[in-house]
Amino acid sequence: MGIDLPTLTVVLVSAAIDSINPCAIGVLILMVSVIMGGQKSVKRLLLLGGAYIFAIFMTYLIAGLGLIYFFATIPILVAEYLSLAVGALVIFAGLLEIKDYFWYGRGPSLQIPGYFAKKIKEYSSSKTTLAGVMFLGAFVAAVELPCTGAPYLAIITILSINFNFQAFLMMVLYNFVFVLPLIIILFMVAGGAKLSSIKQWKEDNKGVMRLFLGLLLVGLGWLLILIANGTINFG
Repeated sequence: MGIDLPTLTVVLVSAAIDSINPCAIGVLILMVSVIMGGQKSVKRLLLLGGAYIFAIFMTYLIAGLGLIYFFATIPILVAEYLSLAVGALVIFAGLLEIKDYFWYGRGPSLQIPGYFAKKIKEYSSSKTTLAGVMFLGAFVAAVELPCTGAPYLAIITILSINFNFQAFLMMVLYNFVFVLPLIIILFMVAGGAKLSSIKQWKEDNKGVMRLFLGLLLVGLGWLLILIANGTINFG
């Protein structure tokens, strides 16, 4: 069987735009700053930072497979209506992101809830062992879903329509691309880049990141709706 190029393109574009999500980048910067504060060794930084990123990758992949299994167990008719509902939800999430580009801080936003943000800071300051960092990565992946989950949910819904081994590989690819900027930032810091400069870049471009993510979500939402009503057929 050949690779479904339209689906692969949607997966890659979605993952690339989702990967510059300011939530995920911001939490990694916090984690790296804590690791650097406690351990000056570059080897230790790469080990703990790599474990943290791997935990995020695996948590997202396992959660995605769980949702795929859930979609496979529901009747086709219900799945079609569920796809329409997910499409509408994704569009709404996209509009919130676009709103934040123009009016950040006004009204509802897709961000980590304040309670969990405090917990992340608490855990970051105390969990600098390998097991602790991996726990933190899994915890962060779970609680930042309001910030990063909408594109992934859209892709999972699309892949669940005809889930096979190739679709599984696309899920792995999506999650690898999602964490790729985190890997790049980790190696940049290990190579001597100033963490403050990366943090400032993230702050300066936060609005543009949200705008691109919002436009992507609106497009993915419409795509899901068109697939659900039979206008478009992938695979």
